[in-house]
Amino acid sequence: MIWESTIFADNLKIMAKNRYPIGIQTFEKLIEGGFTYVDKTRFIAQLVKEGQYIFLSRPRRFGKSLLLSTMESYFEGRRDLFKGLAIDNMDMDWTPRPVLYIDFNTGSYDQPDGLHNRMITTLIRYEDKYGITPTIENDVALRFENLINGIYERTGQKVIILVDEYDKPLLDVEEDMDLFEKNQSLLKRFFSNVKSTDRYIEFAMLTGVSRFSKVSIFSDLNNLKDISMYDRYQEICGWTEEELTSYFKTGIVELAQKRRESPHETLNNLRNYYDGYLFSEEGKRLYNPFSVLMALDSQRIMPYWFGTGTPTFLVKRIKAMGMYPPDINGKLCTENELLAVGLNAGNPIPLMFQTGYLTIASYINRLEMYELRFPNREVETGFYEDLLQLYVPATNDFNSPFNFKLFKIDLFDGRPKDFMKRLSSLIKDLPTEDHKESSYRAITYLLTVLCGAESIAEHHGYIGRSDIEVIAGEYIYIFEFKYNKSVEDAMEQICSRDYAGRYAMDSRKVYLIGANFNEDRDKRGLEYEIKELKDT
Repeated sequence: MIWESTIFADNLKIMAKNRYPIGIQTFEKLIEGGFTYVDKTRFIAQLVKEGQYIFLSRPRRFGKSLLLSTMESYFEGRRDLFKGLAIDNMDMDWTPRPVLYIDFNTGSYDQPDGLHNRMITTLIRYEDKYGITPTIENDVALRFENLINGIYERTGQKVIILVDEYDKPLLDVEEDMDLFEKNQSLLKRFFSNVKSTDRYIEFAMLTGVSRFSKVSIFSDLNNLKDISMYDRYQEICGWTEEELTSYFKTGIVELAQKRRESPHETLNNLRNYYDGYLFSEEGKRLYNPFSVLMALDSQRIMPYWFGTGTPTFLVKRIKAMGMYPPDINGKLCTENELLAVGLNAGNPIPLMFQTGYLTIASYINRLEMYELRFPNREVETGFYEDLLQLYVPATNDFNSPFNFKLFKIDLFDGRPKDFMKRLSSLIKDLPTEDHKESSYRAITYLLTVLCGAESIAEHHGYIGRSDIEVIAGEYIYIFEFKYNKSVEDAMEQICSRDYAGRYAMDSRKVYLIGANFNEDRDKRGLEYEIKELKDT
């Protein structure tokens, strides 16, 4: 980009120091504490005009809570907090309104009464604030209706309702269907009052990670507008690269100094690790705010977002379906599939999009479908690492001879015999149900990716396609796998179909690896043969 050549040219001494708002999701605290705030207030004006009931889906740790907190401050008439921000210069109504902020971020939803208790706590807080006498004590739905009606009667003003992470009570119990259905039923009853008290509500906005329960929970709210894939709201959460370099120039320069590289190299590394999210057909790709803040504050580029929690049911479903890991990238989905997903739907790909593990790579007009891919290195390696643990937990054990970092040394040091010997020992301990060709290929592919190598599955050539080709520094490995056949069959296919032909003029060493997974009771295990290209 043209602006990259000048963006870091300023003298560091005149660049403002950043205060990183890590873990701060309250707009008031962020502004009054002098933390760096990436101005998104222009979107509040759009949202107020958009409609009465709004729904927005974005991945976790992407800024949804801060967005709702910012809207809370606006509706409360706190104009002092918005001084100098975009909305301060807009023609807006700053009259204070009563706001009900319902936050489901916290709570023990895996307990039988966890959701009910969380709702009761929220209701009590606002009943006390507005002096509303509750109706039936334990009926949260009726108490919510009574609260909305009572606030209007006491203040003469319509109510603002902001609901943060509405689906967390469901995602937290996705593997306990009894509790899931109980929480879902309670949420449905609770929010059904939004329609029954419609005349007393000025504006309502709900956010969440997924949309899989939107239809069933908000079935009565047929006018709920889902703006999640609107082009005009692509940038409402997350940061564009221009925002990153504008607000955090100092932090990028400091990180570059720590890493002993140029700011442009550091920006490129940040881009590879944390950029790439796209939630609509058009618009600029976005960085994950949480990961960027952690990287700038700690001055280390690491997979921060993935460590904050993984929906394990997604990873388990991918494995259970026998989906070959490289096939996850490049999947096609219609917009309806992406917007209407059930928890028990057979296809996990749309839910992976909603939860941030896949993002839009392109829109194919003639098919009217979206191509989905991993957004960046942080997400791809994190997801693959969790998937590999389901097959072979020892690969994440630092003291294990099967830790994937030892496989990395084998690959990058040009030791294919050690790599195959280690792989052969590893798969012997697989559970019986994983002794199948798809599991062996998946494990090999995941290992090579996590080693940091460039791994290409089913690389097409002019006479066929190889199983896996791996480029690791100065070495290239071509794998062909067979199941209950022979090593000779695998090697013969590599040679007869000239899989290595594309590397004939390459100066790097090329190894051909033919492998056979033998399921014979007396010979069970991995057989392999290794040849250097020059020997064939």
